Amino acid sequence: MATTLIVGSKNYSSWSMRAGVAMNHIGSPYDEVVIPLGLADTRERILRYSAAGLVPILQEGPTTVWDSLAIMEYLAEKHRDAGLWPTAPDARAFARSISAEMHAGFAALRRELPMNCRRRYARFQVGADAARDVARVCEIWRDARNRYGIPTGGDFLFGDFGAADAMFAPVVSRFVTYGVKTDAVISAYVDAVMNAPAVRTWIESAAAESMIVKYELPD
Repeated sequence: MATTLIVGSKNYSSWSMRAGVAMNHIGSPYDEVVIPLGLADTRERILRYSAAGLVPILQEGPTTVWDSLAIMEYLAEKHRDAGLWPTAPDARAFARSISAEMHAGFAALRRELPMNCRRRYARFQVGADAARDVARVCEIWRDARNRYGIPTGGDFLFGDFGAADAMFAPVVSRFVTYGVKTDAVISAYVDAVMNAPAVRTWIESAAAESMIVKYELPD
């Protein structure tokens, strides 16, 4: 049964990155459709795949799944050996909770620090609202690492790379893009995510894109 993932421009679409990183981590073959963002026909092209008009979209035979978190759950059910969610009930509940918080919140961070995998800003000033979001993200990562990740000896939030790491991967990339200053625990986690094969594959593809959309920040 053929599997197709429909995503937006890889350099800019944080929601697409989440699903793409999860797919890369699982390692099952799939076809990919990349729809450039910011064009006059972008929405029309997305609507060919889903009435929601948003990316990412996963199609597998007669099944269509849209929304990154729903795709995570679908993949976790289909590929139980991939370990997308922790096996321990308390860790799994924590992972789902922080993933849902990421899914629903952090509007200022999204607005003020748009995803741009290619760029690096040496002297970017984070605004007060975005700084509060950054502080909360760091609190989540530190809590997960201290409670679950570090005790297992793994480098990620719950030890091995999983769905929660995929959900936060675009934020990790933002921290690198905008030079967000962090402590040793957070810096180590950022490095681990950026070097994870599933994330590195996505970022390398994003770097190869030539299109620049209108919401890219100036130098």
